[in-house]
Amino acid sequence: MQSQKSQKIDLAQDYPCPCRRKGHLQPIALTEAFGCDRCQQIFVVEENGHVLEQLSGSYPYKKAWRWNGHQWSVAGSRFGNYYLPLALSIVMVMLALGLLLSRKGGDSEQWVIVVLIIGILLLAVLPALMLWFAYHRR
Repeated sequence: MQSQKSQKIDLAQDYPCPCRRKGHLQPIALTEAFGCDRCQQIFVVEENGHVLEQLSGSYPYKKAWRWNGHQWSVAGSRFGNYYLPLALSIVMVMLALGLLLSRKGGDSEQWVIVVLIIGILLLAVLPALMLWFAYHRR
């Protein structure tokens, strides 16, 4: 079994590109940075040499990786992995509560509540999907 503990990134060592384009990282002279020979991305070493962060002006979220001795693993918040299931479960609970409440009201109130629930569902699911796609984009 491979070690999951992150290792310090050595600026003199050869590493594969974390973007999974089969490139290799080349150290950039006089800096604590690497450049990929395949995808032309620039990566800087952060957090006392344990994190490799991609420099990109067009991507809104910083991508970062940790080296475990064999491969790169995504560093950063794990919130992005659980946001979509959490948002969907909250929406489903709200939908169930709304439907239970609509059963108590009259016919005119029932349609208003159903329309409100659908609106809340759309407002919660669409941003969740957008964030999920942003975090899982490769």
